[in-house]
Amino acid sequence: MIEAELKARVLSPDTVTRQLDERATARVEVYQDTYYDRPDGSLEKADQELRVRTVRGTESTRTVLTFKGAAVDEDSGSKPEYETSVEDADAAHAILCGLGHIKVIEFEKRCRNYEFEAFGRRMLATVVRVPELDGTFLEVETLVDEGDVAAALDDIRAVFTDLGIEPEEMTRETYTGAVAARRR
Repeated sequence: MIEAELKARVLSPDTVTRQLDERATARVEVYQDTYYDRPDGSLEKADQELRVRTVRGTESTRTVLTFKGAAVDEDSGSKPEYETSVEDADAAHAILCGLGHIKVIEFEKRCRNYEFEAFGRRMLATVVRVPELDGTFLEVETLVDEGDVAAALDDIRAVFTDLGIEPEEMTRETYTGAVAARRR
């Protein structure tokens, strides 16, 4: 499956959050993301990502292992995504390191997740704050087959428009890149 996704750095996060609260009940979670690469940086060079994410919510904690392939849509950066639950986060980290991967970057995301239907698609909208970065972000995504990416991105753009997000708020900036730049 392809994760068709767009992101904006929102100018009016309170307004967007209120509108999303009208669409769905928020799931408030904190993500602890750790990204891995091979020592030669070949995953990054191939536009691929390998991540362990531990999600802490009000009622539970879960960990997922994610691999994202190279972008299939250059304008949005949408990528094939393969994700699976992990029972033991420490074991997942040890396995990846044991296989020769190295930790590249680790950071926290504070998220309000909203699941809803729009334009006949299951959508996930996430309002994101990364403590190390200025501003608030909004991600909207849906999972689709590769042949449906362009239409799905059009529907996601329509959700952004419905939420009052202006084109100049859209960004391709990655959290990993922004956090790494901030730490330098």
